[in-house]
Amino acid sequence: MKTNNLKKALKDGKTVFGPFLKFTDPAVVEVMGFSGFDFVIIDEEHGPISIQSVQNMIRAAESVNITPVIRVSSNDEALILRALDIGAQGIEIPQINKKSDAIQAVKSVKYSPQGERGMCRYVRASNYSSMNKFEYFKCANKETMIIAHIEGVEGVKNLDEILSVHGIDVIFIGPYDLSQSLGVPGEVNHPLVKEKMKEVVLKCKKNKVAVGTFADDIKTAKSWVSLGVQYMAFSVDVGILYETSKNIVDHLVN
Repeated sequence: MKTNNLKKALKDGKTVFGPFLKFTDPAVVEVMGFSGFDFVIIDEEHGPISIQSVQNMIRAAESVNITPVIRVSSNDEALILRALDIGAQGIEIPQINKKSDAIQAVKSVKYSPQGERGMCRYVRASNYSSMNKFEYFKCANKETMIIAHIEGVEGVKNLDEILSVHGIDVIFIGPYDLSQSLGVPGEVNHPLVKEKMKEVVLKCKKNKVAVGTFADDIKTAKSWVSLGVQYMAFSVDVGILYETSKNIVDHLVN
């Protein structure tokens, strides 16, 4: 099991960048690695990606030294376990709304004594049992990241309690779901949304927990980084391809 460079960078106070991925081709992961991104978020919540595809995408990530993070579709121990066993170095978990959700996430991701993750060393994450089992269990607890999504008013309201749960590496603000929760769906730059997001950023900084969010334009991304966001999810592979292609076409035909 490799050292988690993303986790180390965040602990060192660095800002990291990476896109969400919906394409299933491992070549997309390689391109993102060669482009210089720090991580990719392989999206099992929104999109067609299967667990078999994820495994090959993780292999691609390792080949170009980019950290593979998996967004599972729910805070479900079975889904989290499968992602970890095939080599995910970070797990993004949606809809963390209260302390019990955060506790459940840690239990699912970490082995004892920190959690209750199902134990099996005959998996890809332990190099198919070639690692010493005790070394593997210890290493997995040390290197695996938990990224907890705060996506609604309830999560913001209960943030202090969520932050009290040991083991959360990043609090990730989902601006689109938050906008919907606030009654302004899709208006991610609405003052209400920005106010709540800033509230989360300030509380995370106070508690020395890294904070992340999503932006699909450079100006917005830079503005959140300037306010203290360290884990910056920038756009989505399909959007990057579309916008770049559309820009090319617009310049060719005009």
